[in-house]
Parts: sequence; structure tokens; C-alpha cells
Amino acid sequence: MYAKCSDMCSAQKVFDDMHERNLVTWNTMVVGYLQNKCYCQACLVIREVFREGLVTPDQVSFSSALSASANMGGLEFGRQLHGVILKHDLVGLAYVKNSLMDMYSKCGSSNDVVKLFHVLMDRDVVTWNVMMMGCVYNNGYEEACSYFKRMMCGGIVPDEASFSTILHACSCLSTLVQGAIFHDQILKCGIGNNNCIRSSIITMYTKCGNLHDAYKVFEDIENPNIVCWSAMISAFQQHGYADHVIEYFEKMVQNGIFPDYITLVSVLSACSHSGKVELGFKYFNAMTELYGIIPGNEHFACMVDLLGRAGQLHEAKCFIQSMPIKPDSTVWGALLGACRKYGNLEIGREAAEKLFALEPNNSGNYILLSNMYSRMGLPKEADEIRRLMGLSMVRKEISCSWIDVKDKTFVFTSHDRSHLMSVEIYKMLARLEELVKKRGYVARTEFAINNSVEEYKERNLWYHSERLALACGLLILPDGAPIRIKKNLRTCGDCHTVLKLASEIFEREIVVRDVNRFHRFFNGKCSCGDYW
Repeated sequence: MYAKCSDMCSAQKVFDDMHERNLVTWNTMVVGYLQNKCYCQACLVIREVFREGLVTPDQVSFSSALSASANMGGLEFGRQLHGVILKHDLVGLAYVKNSLMDMYSKCGSSNDVVKLFHVLMDRDVVTWNVMMMGCVYNNGYEEACSYFKRMMCGGIVPDEASFSTILHACSCLSTLVQGAIFHDQILKCGIGNNNCIRSSIITMYTKCGNLHDAYKVFEDIENPNIVCWSAMISAFQQHGYADHVIEYFEKMVQNGIFPDYITLVSVLSACSHSGKVELGFKYFNAMTELYGIIPGNEHFACMVDLLGRAGQLHEAKCFIQSMPIKPDSTVWGALLGACRKYGNLEIGREAAEKLFALEPNNSGNYILLSNMYSRMGLPKEADEIRRLMGLSMVRKEISCSWIDVKDKTFVFTSHDRSHLMSVEIYKMLARLEELVKKRGYVARTEFAINNSVEEYKERNLWYHSERLALACGLLILPDGAPIRIKKNLRTCGDCHTVLKLASEIFEREIVVRDVNRFHRFFNGKCSCGDYW
């Protein structure tokens, strides 16, 4: 009772006063600490069980201890538990084997997970789920999809956890066709009314760039819970529909559902992207006053971004200095991004230095500051930042974009000529260049700073990976079909301009998912409002 009421101090007192303790007593303490996220204490209790030697641990003891070890990243202790489990000949029990796989997955030991999985002959749906979750946890999204297919071929019927996991994998891969197939399977299995599944479907469509279908799923839910509301509000925010975020947030509150930590991140971000400074502070203050939520770095980052976008850079800096918690990279990154927009080198340099210390291997921070120097006419300082990158052994990630056509994915890097249709793609690029220039396009060569000669800078811009992907989509996809492009880095300002013009010229919806957000280009405009 005390454990389930989150009062482990009282539970421990009752435990300490007991003269006789059986296995159930010990297990209750281990499980209690686990449920209350006191993972170290849970492990200490199981150690005491082994030291006392008065009771023999069972699968509940070991499963709970393994879960605690997994959540605290205690690989060495997990290996010790594995050895004891083998001695007690309990490895074949369902709870134990699945907990072992989960522990190795969360501790980053993928090889041990695979070995265990292949050794186990009796695999239930939970075993497969743990395997898929482990893949997702370690960014192996394609492997997760592969295991799901193998599970289906083996006659194992997927459950809610299976579909939630595989939808998450599709979201990360941004594979719309595959995600739609899984949606269809969910409906056939008769579990489409599960709110957890529905929220996963909304997220999948959102991250695959299909906001329309995400909204359709949400509209079909009779009584959406906080998870569903948050998924839909987040969808609007990611696609740049700030007014919809605020509208649906107010609807949710009116329906008697209080927001959670994640919901308010989306709402504050929407206020930031729409320039609603006063409303943003209203919601920020309401977090603790009305909803009892303690702001985290994500919320503070949104507020810094809110002030930064409004050009209030000194106020944003003062806000950071007044934070009750230590600002992380998201907070300083928001400030650096605002400094880039307004060309404030003084504050931008300070923010960048903080980021160099927090994220020494993140090349984006170095490049952002270097670009700021270049745009301000300070090439020596820009070169110095790039030299610092070299000294710190930081390498810029190669930019690439990809586009899905039916069951094929075409990947492009800058100046790429590996595609079978390269000749046609470059002809399309030349045609696009001619058309946009007629609309008044002038190349922003500051986004191609690697070349010293101006004409080479402009030419370099036209071979950026997202433009190659766009040309491919214009050639292959049917007239009028949306073109969905994914990019691993932030899309540059010049490409952003070209994509806006292309959406108007070809009368196409173009959706680009870059590392920051979604850009929906339609009729010459972008959902981001030209700031991202």
C-alpha cells in the first residue's frame, strides 16, 4: 500500500520492523522501489536477498531487479544477475528472458540481445516486442521493421505494444507507405480504437509529412485522452500551424483535460513561431500556477526562442541568467539561432562558446557561428572557427536528402550524379533555375561560403541535395501529387526560397522535413513563416 502510494520511506519502516520476511516481502520491496523509479535502492534490496540467503529469488525478483538495472544503465550488475539466473536455471521463464533482453538493450549491449534472442526457442509476442523495442532504442529502425515482419511470418499475432513500437520506427524513418500498411493491419486486427495506438498513428502520419491523415485519425476519436490531444497539438506545431495549436489546446482544457509536460512544449513553441510573446508568458506562468508542472529545459528553450524571434536578444539572455536550473544545449541553441537571424555577434559568440563546451562534437554550432562571421564580412574569424573545428576533430556531417517513390527510396548528396536519371534531373534543375529567375529569384550566395568565386558559389547552391530530390520528384511523381523530401541537416535559406517559388510554379505541395521541423510549401509560401 505504501509503495503504491509512493511513500517508500513508510514502506521501508514497515519492512525493517518485520521479524520474519518471506519471498513475497522481499519482492514487494524490490517492486516498490522499481515502481517509484528508485532503481539503485531496488538493486540494493536484491543484493541483500542474495547476502541473507534465507529465501530463494524467483522470476519476479529477477525480472524486477533486471528492470531496475536496465533503467539505471547498470550493465555490469545486469551481467551478474544473468549469471545468478543461470545458476538457478530460470533463464527459460518468460518474464526472466524478456527482462534480460530488455536490460541488455537499454544498456546498449546489442550483441548480447541478439545472442539471447537466437538462443531462445520459445518466443512469445513479448519477446519479439522487446527485440523490436531494443532496436528502436538503439536507433535500429529498419531492423525493428525486419523483426516485425519475421514475427508475422512466424505466426505470432502482434499486440498493441508491437504496433506502437513499429509505428514509432516508421515515424523515425519517415516511411509513409510502410506506416500506412501498418495502419491498415491495425484496423484488420480490430485494435484501432486503442488510444495509445491512435496517438502512435497520429505521430506516424505527422512525422511522415501527412498532416491531413493525422488529423483524420484524431477526428475519429470519440473521447481523446491527453496522449491523443498532445499528439495532435504536436502535429500542428511541427507543421507550422501555430494558431491551430493554440485553438486545440484551449479546446482540450475546456473539455476538462489538463495538459502535460509535452503538451506545453508544443504550445510554447507555437507561441514562439507566431510571435505571441504575451500569450507565451501567460502559458508559461500557468504551468506551475494552474497545472502544477515544473518547467524543464525544453520549456525554457521555447521562452528564449520566443524572445529571440521577437528580436529581444538581451531580454532572452537575462531570462537564461534567471533560470532556476542550469541551461542545456537546447536553451543556448535557441539563443544562437536568434542571434543568427538578427546578426548579433556579441551575444551569438557567447552562446556558441557555451555550446562548444556542452556539445563539443556538434558541428552545427561551429558552422552556424562561422556563417555569421561570413555574413558580417569577417572571413578571417569565420576561417578561425573552421580551424577550431579541425583542431577539435569535429567533422561536418555530409548533407543528404531523400525522397520515397512507391517502395523505393532515392538518396541524394550535393552534386550527386549517381542516380540513373541524373541527366534528366540536371535538365530539370536547369529548367527550374530559369523559371525561378523569371519570378525575380536572386541567389543568396552567403549560403555557399566554401567557394571564393561568386559564380561558383551560385552554381554550388543549385546542386544542393534537396534541389536534386525536388527535381527527381517533379520528374517521377504524378502531376499534382505531393512531393515529400527528408533532409538530415537544416535546409539552407536559398533552397528555402527556391522551394517556395517551385511550389507556386508547378502548383505542387512540397513538404520538407529537415533536422529542425517540417516546411510545407504551397502556393509560394511556407508554413514556417520563413523562420526556422
